[in-house]
Amino acid sequence: MGARVFPIRIAFGVLWLLAVGAGFVVMLNYQNASGRVGTTPNHWPAGTRLTLDRTHNTLIMFAHPQCPCTRASLEELNRLLARSRGSVSAQVVFFKPGKFTDDWTRAGLWRSAAAIPGVTVHEDLDGAQAHLFGAETSGYVLLYDTHGQLLFRGGITGARGHAGDNAGENAVVSLSAGQNVTLKQTPVYGCSLLGGCETLPQGTAR
Repeated sequence: MGARVFPIRIAFGVLWLLAVGAGFVVMLNYQNASGRVGTTPNHWPAGTRLTLDRTHNTLIMFAHPQCPCTRASLEELNRLLARSRGSVSAQVVFFKPGKFTDDWTRAGLWRSAAAIPGVTVHEDLDGAQAHLFGAETSGYVLLYDTHGQLLFRGGITGARGHAGDNAGENAVVSLSAGQNVTLKQTPVYGCSLLGGCETLPQGTAR
């Protein structure tokens, strides 16, 4: 009896290792899968209700209020602004579907963004501003100079939900300091901005 049980245990052990390995690969692929990017205007778009700062570079981050990956993007934004030492005017624009209430949009991520010194937070009803700027993924960052010329676009995290040193943040800090930077576009990691994280029903208008 014991001789029969031993091979069965080995088989179960092998299957368990295969399952763990497959799960790890799926998780790794998810973390490193960048989001979609639309067509971003090279010059500040006419018709936007967002304000271009004429004395400092203007940074805009588009965010989904229910995207867990965006928490890391906000952490990096906080660090980026501290490193920039007042040379950047920052705005975070949260997507809000028209059928949802304010409570759905003004949740934890909204409060985290509003708590960052110097950041102005906006609602983007039905993604109107996101469409103007070509934003399709939560955490998408744009940097425009005082004349409305696009300097940078992309993400400021190295992977989904991963805070830490990354090329996008370093590029924005260098550009804001007036340095020459060759890297002006990076992948953005996050949920689909206009609907990919809408599985949470809280705040839905009834």
